[in-house]
Amino acid sequence: MNAPSLESRIRTSLTLSRRWSPFESLFWLFALAAFFIFPRQLLILNEIAILALFAISLDLILGYAGIVSLGHAAFLGFGAYGAGLLALHVTADPIAGLGFAIVISAALGLVTSPLILRGNDLTRLMVTLGIASLLHELANSLGKWTGGADGLQGITMQPVLGRFEFDLLGKTAYLYSLAVLFILFVIARRIVHSPFGLSLRAIRDNQLRAAASGVPPGWRLAAIYSLAAAYAGAAGALMAQTTQFVSLDALAFHRSADLMLVLIIGGTGYLYGGIIGAIAFKFLQDWIAALTPQYWQFWIGLLLVVFVLGGREVIYGGVGAVARRIRSLAPGGRRP
Repeated sequence: MNAPSLESRIRTSLTLSRRWSPFESLFWLFALAAFFIFPRQLLILNEIAILALFAISLDLILGYAGIVSLGHAAFLGFGAYGAGLLALHVTADPIAGLGFAIVISAALGLVTSPLILRGNDLTRLMVTLGIASLLHELANSLGKWTGGADGLQGITMQPVLGRFEFDLLGKTAYLYSLAVLFILFVIARRIVHSPFGLSLRAIRDNQLRAAASGVPPGWRLAAIYSLAAAYAGAAGALMAQTTQFVSLDALAFHRSADLMLVLIIGGTGYLYGGIIGAIAFKFLQDWIAALTPQYWQFWIGLLLVVFVLGGREVIYGGVGAVARRIRSLAPGGRRP
C-alpha cells in the first residue's frame, strides 16, 4: 500500500484540527451558564466578551501573521463611532450597526494595509501608532459630529432582533455580545485552521522562504489585516451599542497597550489566548481596583511584570500537568 501523499496528510491534519474538543464545548457552555450563575456581574461579563473579541482581532495579525501593532484601537474606535453615528442619524437597529461597523473598519484596514506591508516590526509599530493618533485627533476636531471631548451622546438602541431590549443590568448586552463573539470566533477558528491559515504561519515564520515556496505574502497579509480590523470594528460596535456612548477614549493609546497586555497574559497564536487573557485582565483589574482604589494601576503593573518574567510558565506548567492527569485518568487513557 502506498504511503499517503503530503497533500492528503495536510488535509487530514486540518480536518482533525477543526474538530471541537470536549473542553472547548464545556468552555462555551460555561460562558452561557455564567448568565445564570453570575446575574450581578453581567456588566463586567459583557466588557470581557467585548475585550475578548478585540483581543482575537489582534491575535489574528500578531499571533498568526507576525504583524505587530500599537494602534489597533484605531479600528475599535472607528467601528464604535460608525455604529454610534448610524444609530443617531440613520437606524438604531443593532444588527445593522454591527454590520456597518464591520464593513467600514474592514475598508479602513484594507486602505491602510499597504503601509504595514513594508518595513520591519519597529516601522509597523510606529505606522500603526500614527494611524491611531490621526484618527484620535480627527475625532476630536470633528466635534460637530463626534461630540469631541464630550463624546457621542444620545444613542438609543432598538431591541436586538426587535424583541430583546437593552436593560441596565446588562442581560441583553451580555447575551448579545457573547453571541457575536461566538459567531466571529467560529469563523476565525475556521480560517486559521485552513490552508490560508497555514500560509499565514509560513509567512510569520519566514516571509522570504514563504515567498520562495510560492506563497505570495502581499495579499494574504492585507486580507488578514483587513479581517482583524473588521473584528476590532465589531468590538467597537458592541461597545457603543451596549454602553450607548462613544468617547475619544475608544481611540486612546491605552486601549492598544491594554490589548497587548491581554495577549501577553493569555498568549498568542491560539484564539483562546485572547479570551483567557481578557477574563484574567478584567477580573484582575476589577479586584485590585476594589482593594486599592488609589494604587490599583501600580499593583496591576507589578503583577504583570512578575507574570511576564516567569509567572506565566509556572501557571501554564501547572495547568498542563493537571490536563495531562485528567487525560490519563479518562476511560481508555494511559494511567501512570
